[in-house]
Amino acid sequence: MTRGATLTAKPAVHIAVEDTAAILNRLRRAEGQLGAVIRMLEDGRDCREVVHQIAAVSKALDKAGFAVVASSLRECATHPDPDATADLERLLMTLA
Repeated sequence: MTRGATLTAKPAVHIAVEDTAAILNRLRRAEGQLGAVIRMLEDGRDCREVVHQIAAVSKALDKAGFAVVASSLRECATHPDPDATADLERLLMTLA
Protein backbone atom coordinates (compact mmCIF):
# COMPACT_ATOMS: atom_id res chain seq x y z
CA MET A 1 0.00 0.00 0.00
CA THR A 2 1.28 3.46 -0.83
CA ARG A 3 1.63 6.27 1.63
CA GLY A 4 -1.64 8.11 2.07
CA ALA A 5 -3.77 5.24 0.74
CA THR A 6 -6.80 4.36 2.80
CA LEU A 7 -8.58 1.09 3.30
CA THR A 8 -12.32 0.82 2.97
CA ALA A 9 -13.60 0.38 6.48
CA LYS A 10 -15.83 -2.60 7.12
CA PRO A 11 -18.48 -2.41 9.81
CA ALA A 12 -17.24 -3.58 13.16
CA VAL A 13 -18.42 -7.04 14.14
CA HIS A 14 -17.63 -7.43 17.80
CA ILE A 15 -17.23 -10.39 20.09
CA ALA A 16 -18.63 -9.67 23.53
CA VAL A 17 -15.89 -9.37 26.14
CA GLU A 18 -17.67 -11.84 28.40
CA ASP A 19 -17.62 -14.47 25.60
CA THR A 20 -13.94 -14.11 24.74
CA ALA A 21 -12.60 -16.31 27.56
CA ALA A 22 -14.93 -19.20 26.69
CA ILE A 23 -14.08 -18.96 23.00
CA LEU A 24 -10.36 -18.87 23.76
CA ASN A 25 -10.75 -21.94 25.97
CA ARG A 26 -12.47 -23.80 23.11
CA LEU A 27 -9.70 -22.84 20.71
CA ARG A 28 -6.95 -23.84 23.14
CA ARG A 29 -8.65 -27.19 23.66
CA ALA A 30 -8.81 -27.67 19.88
CA GLU A 31 -5.13 -26.69 19.65
CA GLY A 32 -4.30 -29.42 22.17
CA GLN A 33 -6.39 -31.95 20.27
CA LEU A 34 -4.64 -31.03 17.03
CA GLY A 35 -1.25 -31.52 18.69
CA ALA A 36 -2.41 -34.96 19.80
CA VAL A 37 -3.44 -35.83 16.23
CA ILE A 38 -0.03 -34.80 14.95
CA ARG A 39 1.67 -36.98 17.55
CA MET A 40 -0.62 -39.88 16.63
CA LEU A 41 0.47 -39.59 12.99
CA GLU A 42 4.12 -39.32 13.97
CA ASP A 43 3.71 -42.45 16.11
CA GLY A 44 2.09 -44.38 13.25
CA ARG A 45 -1.25 -44.87 15.00
CA ASP A 46 -4.18 -46.60 13.33
CA CYS A 47 -5.95 -44.65 10.59
CA ARG A 48 -9.36 -45.03 12.28
CA GLU A 49 -8.11 -43.49 15.52
CA VAL A 50 -6.51 -40.59 13.66
CA VAL A 51 -9.63 -39.87 11.63
CA HIS A 52 -11.84 -39.91 14.74
CA GLN A 53 -9.53 -37.39 16.40
CA ILE A 54 -9.43 -35.18 13.30
CA ALA A 55 -13.25 -35.18 13.34
CA ALA A 56 -13.16 -34.14 17.01
CA VAL A 57 -10.79 -31.25 16.24
CA SER A 58 -12.97 -30.17 13.33
CA LYS A 59 -16.09 -30.19 15.53
CA ALA A 60 -14.28 -28.21 18.24
CA LEU A 61 -13.25 -25.56 15.69
CA ASP A 62 -16.79 -25.41 14.29
CA LYS A 63 -18.18 -24.85 17.79
CA ALA A 64 -15.67 -22.06 18.39
CA GLY A 65 -16.62 -20.42 15.09
CA PHE A 66 -20.32 -20.62 15.88
CA ALA A 67 -19.64 -19.23 19.36
CA VAL A 68 -17.91 -16.22 17.76
CA VAL A 69 -20.84 -15.62 15.42
CA ALA A 70 -23.40 -16.13 18.21
CA SER A 71 -21.61 -13.62 20.41
CA SER A 72 -21.50 -11.12 17.57
CA LEU A 73 -25.19 -11.68 16.85
CA ARG A 74 -26.05 -10.91 20.47
CA GLU A 75 -24.02 -7.71 20.25
CA CYS A 76 -25.75 -6.84 16.98
CA ALA A 77 -29.16 -7.39 18.58
CA THR A 78 -28.40 -4.84 21.28
CA HIS A 79 -26.65 -2.38 18.94
CA PRO A 80 -28.24 -2.86 15.49
CA ASP A 81 -26.12 -2.09 12.45
CA PRO A 82 -27.51 -3.28 9.09
CA ASP A 83 -24.03 -3.51 7.53
CA ALA A 84 -22.68 -5.58 10.43
CA THR A 85 -25.75 -7.83 10.24
CA ALA A 86 -25.08 -8.54 6.57
CA ASP A 87 -21.45 -9.29 7.43
CA LEU A 88 -22.57 -11.74 10.13
CA GLU A 89 -24.84 -13.51 7.67
CA ARG A 90 -21.86 -14.00 5.35
CA LEU A 91 -19.72 -15.25 8.24
CA LEU A 92 -22.38 -17.73 9.28
CA MET A 93 -22.59 -19.08 5.74
CA THR A 94 -18.79 -19.43 5.73
CA LEU A 95 -19.07 -21.80 8.68
CA ALA A 96 -21.99 -23.77 7.24
